[in-house]
Amino acid sequence: MGASRRSWLVGLLGLAATAMIAVCPSRPTAQAQGGDVVVFAAASLKNALDAVNTQWQKETGKKASISYGASSALAKQIEQAAPAQIFISADLDWMDYLFQRNLIKPETRSNLLGNRIVLIAHKDRAQPIEIKPGFDLASALDGGRLSMANVDFVPAGKYGKAALEKLGVWASVSSKIAQAENVRAALLLVSRGEAPLGIVYQTDATADPNVKIIGTFPQDSHPPILYPIALTATADHPDAAAFLDYVGSSRAKPLFEAQGFTVLGAGRS
Repeated sequence: MGASRRSWLVGLLGLAATAMIAVCPSRPTAQAQGGDVVVFAAASLKNALDAVNTQWQKETGKKASISYGASSALAKQIEQAAPAQIFISADLDWMDYLFQRNLIKPETRSNLLGNRIVLIAHKDRAQPIEIKPGFDLASALDGGRLSMANVDFVPAGKYGKAALEKLGVWASVSSKIAQAENVRAALLLVSRGEAPLGIVYQTDATADPNVKIIGTFPQDSHPPILYPIALTATADHPDAAAFLDYVGSSRAKPLFEAQGFTVLGAGRS
């Protein structure tokens, strides 16, 4: 293994560890949270949901303790009896996973938000690319790697792979993928210049001033990007239903829209 390859791998491992600490904190316990509502939410929701939580705290004097990470990892933790009261996934599959195991309250489930996936580059090296069938993504990488969330388990990675396959590009770049633990870790690789290009949600790109969107994937190139929300089957916190309702309310709607999400429905009052 060459020195440059070793350096890149060391950097990637270090970055993944940093991203895990920053985006996906240790699993909360009921005692440690002092009675707060515990929410498990997709990493891409961090900026928007933190803003919603702050506003809810100002209005009610209560707050939620939110753990962010890959939807796949969070769903598995709930399956292993982690004390989450609310789950917000970045795709339908992982909410379905919990539903099939009777681990959510189905009557509380709804589709909360929509999103887009985009191609990003560091702001200093951003050259627009027309994303269309057969576009030359491999050449655009210029010997580097394409940063993506895990393409087998993490929703953002699955959407990205589906889009590249539909556009006939996946085969040309499949050996050049730098897979990250979650979408925010994939964003960080590009933000720090560790990868020349990346595929993330539009909302993630908006949240990082070091990256620029250089192309947007056609919506018909991948399954619809939906964020379902539900109470977990064991949710018994007196404020869990209230926070779930607030997240879907007209009060929270502008905070999600400010981060680039599409709010599904009019927003409950």
